[in-house]
Amino acid sequence: MTTELFYLTLTSLLLASLWVPYIIGVNMNATQETADFTQPPDKSGLPKWVRRADRAHINLVEQYAPYAVLIVLLHIQGVSNSWTVGVAMAFFYLRVAHAIGMITAVARFPARPIIFTGAWLCIVVLGWQLIANG
Repeated sequence: MTTELFYLTLTSLLLASLWVPYIIGVNMNATQETADFTQPPDKSGLPKWVRRADRAHINLVEQYAPYAVLIVLLHIQGVSNSWTVGVAMAFFYLRVAHAIGMITAVARFPARPIIFTGAWLCIVVLGWQLIANG
């Protein structure tokens, strides 16, 4: 497994697990309407950390698709170099920092947008590497 695919795997596991804090928070604050699954919970009534957990998950979903597609295309094309390895790693660690910072509210403005933009730049660099070397 290449380093890029390893970090894609870790990012996939992160994405597959980010629903857990939200669901824990929803169940800790369940009302009758949410407890019997008759309707989705009203997020406005949930604690802020629970709403941030939901947003952290959605936010990674937004960036995951282009990251994953580019990593797979780079692998198919046989492109692996210090740039692709570095930004694949950086993307994962930036997304971990973003999730932790979002859920705990430690990463506020401007830290959170900077982290998001850093992850976006990783995607741009991966695309650039694919176009330049593919």
